[in-house]
Amino acid sequence: MKCAVVGFPRVGKLRELKFVCEKYFRGEITEEYLNEAAREIRKEHWQLQQSAGIDFISSNDFSFYDNMLDTAILLDVIPNEYRELNLNQQNTYLAMARGYQGIQGDVKALAMKKWFNTNYHYMVPELNDDVQIKLFGNKPFDEYVEAKALGIETKPVIIGPFTFLKLAKYIGSKTADDYVRQATNAYTAILKKLNELGTKWVQFDEPVLVTDLSEDDIRLFVLLYETILEGKSNVKVLLQTYFGDVRDYYRDIAKMKFDAIGLDFLEGKQSLKLLRTYGFPQEKFLFAGVINGKNIWSCNYKKTLELLSEIKKHAENVIISTSCSLLHVPYTLEYETKLEAEVKKHFAFAIEKLGELHELSIIAETESYDYKAFTEYTNNRKIYETERLYNDENIQAAVATLTEEDFIRKVDRKDREQLQKKEFGLPLLPTTTIGSFPQTQDVKNNRSSYRAGEIDEETYDRQVFVFIKECIRKQEELGLDVLVHGEYERNDMVEFFGENLAGYVFTEKAWVQSYGTRCVKPPIIFGDVRRIRPITVKYSVYAQSLTKKPVKGMLTGPVTILNWSFPREDITLQEMAYQIGIAIREEVCDLENAGIRIIQIDEAALKEKLPIRREEWYSEYLDWAIPAFRLCHSSVKPETQIHTHMCYSEFEEIVKDIDNMDADVISFEASRSKLSIIDVLKANHFETEVGPGVYDIHSPRIPSVEEIVEALQKMLEKLDRNKLWVNPDCGLKTRGVPETVASLINLVKAAEIVRKQISIEHDFTKNG
Repeated sequence: MKCAVVGFPRVGKLRELKFVCEKYFRGEITEEYLNEAAREIRKEHWQLQQSAGIDFISSNDFSFYDNMLDTAILLDVIPNEYRELNLNQQNTYLAMARGYQGIQGDVKALAMKKWFNTNYHYMVPELNDDVQIKLFGNKPFDEYVEAKALGIETKPVIIGPFTFLKLAKYIGSKTADDYVRQATNAYTAILKKLNELGTKWVQFDEPVLVTDLSEDDIRLFVLLYETILEGKSNVKVLLQTYFGDVRDYYRDIAKMKFDAIGLDFLEGKQSLKLLRTYGFPQEKFLFAGVINGKNIWSCNYKKTLELLSEIKKHAENVIISTSCSLLHVPYTLEYETKLEAEVKKHFAFAIEKLGELHELSIIAETESYDYKAFTEYTNNRKIYETERLYNDENIQAAVATLTEEDFIRKVDRKDREQLQKKEFGLPLLPTTTIGSFPQTQDVKNNRSSYRAGEIDEETYDRQVFVFIKECIRKQEELGLDVLVHGEYERNDMVEFFGENLAGYVFTEKAWVQSYGTRCVKPPIIFGDVRRIRPITVKYSVYAQSLTKKPVKGMLTGPVTILNWSFPREDITLQEMAYQIGIAIREEVCDLENAGIRIIQIDEAALKEKLPIRREEWYSEYLDWAIPAFRLCHSSVKPETQIHTHMCYSEFEEIVKDIDNMDADVISFEASRSKLSIIDVLKANHFETEVGPGVYDIHSPRIPSVEEIVEALQKMLEKLDRNKLWVNPDCGLKTRGVPETVASLINLVKAAEIVRKQISIEHDFTKNG
């Protein structure tokens, strides 16, 4: 059997792409140097896959920032404000990704959203009425030729027209239907160009097909591809889906003129059922996604071979593939020198998954099903027959004995609100930040010295306290109302907590791309989870001792810790969430007992693992995810104010569930989505106090006072001024100190201006 990879990680084995891009952003290298470094990275990735025995290797899965943004450039979908900057193509691309503030203009970045149920973020293309979709760029063709010159035949990977049109934002009166002719012409031109180059296969990614679609959506899909496939000529077209199944329209897709269809047999719960019920066209190739592209556990060869055996009963031409792009897992285990051998043997990162694909392609060929003849199979069985480490019967019992009372605060929200306003005496439109402050080189050096064993914990903490003291001083100087300690003790909002929880294991170099050049290093839940020791208390208590203003205790919520970790596959997500929830509850109680009166429990990733199919939202997720958060804070006093934060997800459809989290204050990402959340909050009579972000921290540009004032005025048109907070979109750890200070100065000034406007309006109304 042959094997294929949907896509490969692009940041490099040691994040080479991240570092070279950031040098370019800072003006330290030329565009030519940047492009040469990118060529070397692509070359290494292609050759690795070739040497691993992969038959279908992808090209154009590489990106300097994001593949959806690449597709927008390819199709000339560039809003006028970016064209008018008169930058070259590379810098126009980066202006769309990161915003631009310079002598040629001032523009914000495009909106950014989560890529389905992953922690990857994509840039949202904007289609205004003036846009003309057409083939404009050369990237997929150039990279195909580049690989060909190395003697490697690849299948170019391109976001399909249906997914592109469905995920785009429409600015104006036009809808997706109005762009059908332009899109079909553009994709027909893509196929023509690929034919001219002698390309054998092209992969069109259409993950939107696994979502809940209407009859009009299916009509749009068919309308697009009936025309496009007429022009495919010699190039074979692979329709690739992932993150779910195509249960509602499988038969329609199977009848179309695709040469191959890629189905996910792991997250696609009904994919195998579809094959059993309707079969698979004999003339087509089935790219069977059986190697997990989203988790780091080694493949269970026994289960996977049984699955492949069943698939082969219903499809004649089967190609073993990853379930989705390997973008969502780390690069290689090669650099993990500190993991115990008994732990490490359970894992497979991207490079190791290539080996699994190749081994399975050989083992699966045997007709006798006597897999024990293969050493690779017997070695794999030993892994799964060994008892796992880190079993904790006490925490299992704690979860089993949870009752309804453990999830409910004793005083309702309205009564708490009055108590808290009296407790804190905050002004109208209180100002705060989300938690972290810039991680300067001094902060990073202190952490790296501690991790390298060059300084002890006491010395490390002494320096952290110096950073905290300066952070409190700066916030008081800026005039913020509710302060934070800056989070200088933590490397990451999840990994830091995991390091203080039993049941977790950690990697050294297992980075995964989150967006652009931002990479995260998710910890791994290997066993039962419990809190080992107080985690944040000493830092929060010290910060509060420096000021009379309230300082927020900063925690990460159980659902986010779970969703931003690599989870176990042997117990349920609910069980893991409640184990973590009990640990965070212990931390919340310790903070409260130590005198911390405001505690923020971030659930930035709440929406991330929401099932793609609406019918599964509650039964498989929200029915335990919302309670997991409530478990953390249900026992605090009514005067203790509970905050939470969420970022870069579409919350509109679950906003009532978010209200039911029973927090006192919630801050949302809002600036990149142009405050669309406030309409939803108003329509749903949102009861929680709210802080929609007034500026985008993922862009280096500094917001003006005027634009923040304008944002607050828009909010006040629809939200109760007594329930509105003023804050940035997210934490500030990735930003530089000068831009952070300048932005917060403007934020505080804007809040003061709007307060005065409200006061004047109040006096005018009062005096008639």
